[in-house]
Amino acid sequence: MRKLIALFLSLLALAAHPAAAQQVISDVTEETVFVSNGGSERFVASAPAAIPQGIARFGPFRVLDASRVALVDVTDARSPAQFAALLKAFPGVSLIEMIDCPGTEDDRANLALGRLIHARGIATHVPAGGSVRSGGVELFLAGARRIADPGSEFAVHSWADEDGREARDYPENAPENRAYLDYYAEMGMTPAEAKGFYAMTNSVPFESALWLGAPDMAKWVRLD
Repeated sequence: MRKLIALFLSLLALAAHPAAAQQVISDVTEETVFVSNGGSERFVASAPAAIPQGIARFGPFRVLDASRVALVDVTDARSPAQFAALLKAFPGVSLIEMIDCPGTEDDRANLALGRLIHARGIATHVPAGGSVRSGGVELFLAGARRIADPGSEFAVHSWADEDGREARDYPENAPENRAYLDYYAEMGMTPAEAKGFYAMTNSVPFESALWLGAPDMAKWVRLD
């Protein structure tokens, strides 16, 4: 559902980051910049976070040390198995640093990955300059603790299926919509919170994006 938008948002981020970087001088760590992206405004509060090399790689995950991993790319159908292999090799992992998370190529696998993260009690952290977009937001919500630093960013939008139908084109209680509401409930949201958050994301067309900072996200989901 989010395959195309993951690439779309990734390209938007690449295009927007240089504009933000040009505004940051040597003794300033944060500055507010608005970047126009096809009718959406992207809020950039800091320079993009550096992509770490890590000591081992499992798909889009890079192991930083015995307790921390970084997510730096799109997830896909292989990601749940890759993360399970990572946990087998590094069972002490307790935190995911969400550095550059463009989205997913497989929504079902992405939700399965989120459930695995949540079941293991792993925290999610978006540092200043970190960018979590599209299906990456579902993974952020999976954290046993959710931490979003000032200067982190998120982007949400509606999903679309292979026929171009979006969430609003299905009945509210259709399985396609229930899949997300049930997932949000599993991640600790009340029914009202899940419904409100889901409605907010689906108010944005599939081919667009609503950019949110950490204070914006805190209005919709619990942050630690």
